[in-house]
Amino acid sequence: MFSRSEPLIRGGHMNIVIFTDTFLPKIDGVAVSVENFSRILAGRGHNFVICCPRYGKDDITELGENIKIVRFANFPLPSYPDIKVVLPSLKKLREAMTAYPADLVHIQSPGLMGQYGMLAARYYNVPLIGTYHTLVSEQTTYLNPARLLRVDRLMDYYRKKRKNGPVETAPRVKTKQTRTERIVQRITNWFYEKDMLIISPSHRIKETLREQGVKTPIEVVSNGMDLAVFKGGIKLGPSAKPKLLHVGRISFEKNCDVVLRAFTLIAKKLPGATLDIVGDGPALPSLKSLAASLGVGEKVAFTGFVPRAELPARYLQYDLFITASTMETQGLVVLEAIASGLPCVGVDAYALPELIRHGENGFLARPFDHEEICRHVLSILGDPSLYRMFSARGLQIASEHEINRCALKLERVYESCLRVEAVA
Repeated sequence: MFSRSEPLIRGGHMNIVIFTDTFLPKIDGVAVSVENFSRILAGRGHNFVICCPRYGKDDITELGENIKIVRFANFPLPSYPDIKVVLPSLKKLREAMTAYPADLVHIQSPGLMGQYGMLAARYYNVPLIGTYHTLVSEQTTYLNPARLLRVDRLMDYYRKKRKNGPVETAPRVKTKQTRTERIVQRITNWFYEKDMLIISPSHRIKETLREQGVKTPIEVVSNGMDLAVFKGGIKLGPSAKPKLLHVGRISFEKNCDVVLRAFTLIAKKLPGATLDIVGDGPALPSLKSLAASLGVGEKVAFTGFVPRAELPARYLQYDLFITASTMETQGLVVLEAIASGLPCVGVDAYALPELIRHGENGFLARPFDHEEICRHVLSILGDPSLYRMFSARGLQIASEHEINRCALKLERVYESCLRVEAVA
């Protein structure tokens, strides 16, 4: 095993090696968080190496001074090509851990990159911490053999042939986890318990981990929001023809079909209303079929992927944000929406109640209850004073997650871990 001989913090700066299963040019909450925090803390003199999958010609090789990027070869998961199965490389691991003499390894997921990070930390004898970004047990649908073998493509073909055939949706409310979910949860928690510290983006996820028996110390650090980029003002009231918005990965566990069913009811009460669904993912073909079968195909726009640079201006064009996701560890798109001044309607699950505070900046429905989502949307759109209050309160809540404050808290977490390691 490698033996450390250098001081843990050299002249006030730290060398951090991040292992993440997703990064730029792919855009999601993990990638944005890693980019924002590494840029800010590199600006404070710290050094970062980001280990991540190789995507192709659009890959960036550096983020500026003090930030190096090491890309690993991979192949796509057949059931979800955006997920990369990363191949091991001792050469790449050595490059990452010695580019700057590593002080600390920070893993962002329990996937293969996270496992490589755990092994590297052990071999090079440096402290290991991890951020619990993803409820992996809620994504077991992609481990379905039919998906892995691409039988689902054949099913989609027959659905298109039968225009009004059944549309695949996410599993509905369960009173208990499936066997596969229990196994995945135990493996994930075992993995994170190897860390000296777990970072949770929200208090709700910290509570969930404790309920599941995780004993490792947990620190809550929000992923943060750049309020200089997403900067909305108080909205005075909804448009005469309300424009509703959903943004995010279009995958089955996000329950976008529930949003569509809610909008179908909303459109009956407000014929001028429209819904834009922004994002891409494996559930998109099924959602388009569902919109047509529900009779709202002309009122719903599926924009596909929108570059992140365009999102701040796009949010400002809408009146209200809707999500039915039941698996958020924080909810980057919700944070973007409230920072843009949008009242929100979501569901009472995991971390969403920390951002959508019922009766303060929006309403929460029961999970999968599209009728209750509809009622909440109509209540907000039908009451201009309530709408203004929700918009203003949302801006206040967003300010609690200002990115520089969050980055400084993460810096203190890094320093405290290294102090503990020095004492040990």
